[in-house]
Amino acid sequence: MNINEINNQGVKKLTSKVVGLGNAGIHILEHLATVGLIETEMLGVDCDARAISSAPSIPGCLIGRQLTGGMGTGGEPERGRAAAESDHAILKEFCAGADILFIVAGLGGGMGTGAAPVVARMAKEQGALVLAIVALPFEFEASRRKRQAEQGLLELKAAADSVICLPNQSLLKLVDDKTTAVDTFKLANAFLADGILGIWRLTTHQGLLNIDFNDLCSVTRGRHSVSSFATAEASGEHRTQQVLDKLLAHPLLENGTLLTEADNLLVSLTGGRDLGIAEINRLMEQVKRHCENAVISMGATIDEDYGSRISLTLIASRREKVAVVDGETQEPEAWTAVDRVSSVDEEKTEYKPSRPTPRFLAPAPSLTEEKKSEVFARQTGNARKKRTTSPRQGQLPLEIVSKGRFEKSEPTVYEGEDLDVPTYIRRGIALN
Repeated sequence: MNINEINNQGVKKLTSKVVGLGNAGIHILEHLATVGLIETEMLGVDCDARAISSAPSIPGCLIGRQLTGGMGTGGEPERGRAAAESDHAILKEFCAGADILFIVAGLGGGMGTGAAPVVARMAKEQGALVLAIVALPFEFEASRRKRQAEQGLLELKAAADSVICLPNQSLLKLVDDKTTAVDTFKLANAFLADGILGIWRLTTHQGLLNIDFNDLCSVTRGRHSVSSFATAEASGEHRTQQVLDKLLAHPLLENGTLLTEADNLLVSLTGGRDLGIAEINRLMEQVKRHCENAVISMGATIDEDYGSRISLTLIASRREKVAVVDGETQEPEAWTAVDRVSSVDEEKTEYKPSRPTPRFLAPAPSLTEEKKSEVFARQTGNARKKRTTSPRQGQLPLEIVSKGRFEKSEPTVYEGEDLDVPTYIRRGIALN
């Protein structure tokens, strides 16, 4: 046995898998297949047989046959959830053995919205680090899809370790009026695929300064939060400043706002042979300046194929706000809006935990006997006044109306009372 065999004994190879849910998830897997995500097992999952057959290069799995007949969910998340639970054995078998499970999907429809939390729970139960990378609807899409996306995001955050969101609305800042709808959705798929590729490279590529699997876990595992992913690239004489400017203007970082709010940050820098230590130092100084309160994990890799280019990748995570009741931390039960994942131009609604009803009543103040007698006399006196005081009433200045053509008619008299006269007048009842 040579020294390499001895050193490799007991060393586990990192295993990553990717599940694409629904039509959007399958398209993202297709993009990943074209860029060559090696040593990663992929599976496209849907209730629609057409979506599965449209991507022959991707291993597909049609679920919920008995529920939907292979005709899709009809945009109903409940059907997507039921389909995933009905075929849980297939999905659980795929998740088995994964150290990292990526879930890619579009939220708002039936399959991705309903099935993503189910798959996330299955993978978590088997010990995987579950990272979901999802797209949110455009503003012009139906309000029903937006509401379903918000609810689906809440459920996915509760099940997965971390969720990276791409608000499709933010893509409009990166395209012009001549960009077609097909090209815009391709751009969205590329962004989501870059998130998977970037994280995969962080944990698998050997570098000058390595980021390992445990570093990724420290930023994401068990946080149940929305994380942001962004990458930028530049070349030339002023490449360090250019790559930083691109990141700060990145729509997925809300023009740098999310960096200032991050409490954990993963930074990966990749460059060619000419990457200098002074450049690394300048970049990290600038990054630290924009996220002073964050715990930063940093890695740097040399890739000869980069030439004079450098690439900077960030994963920013911030813990969600929680309510504190009776000294115990509780996860928020409901949110009125998706926090920090909608368009930059959209008004944000922050979660504010409702104040619980106090369970403790303060004891009555101690009083002397003389004070008690005084208070008792005051209270009984007020009560007696309230009982004896009669309300004052006045009469309304009502105009007397003549009987007109009935003036000469005989009055309707019953038991000595003229019934033609209103009752309140006959009985002398005063009106307020």
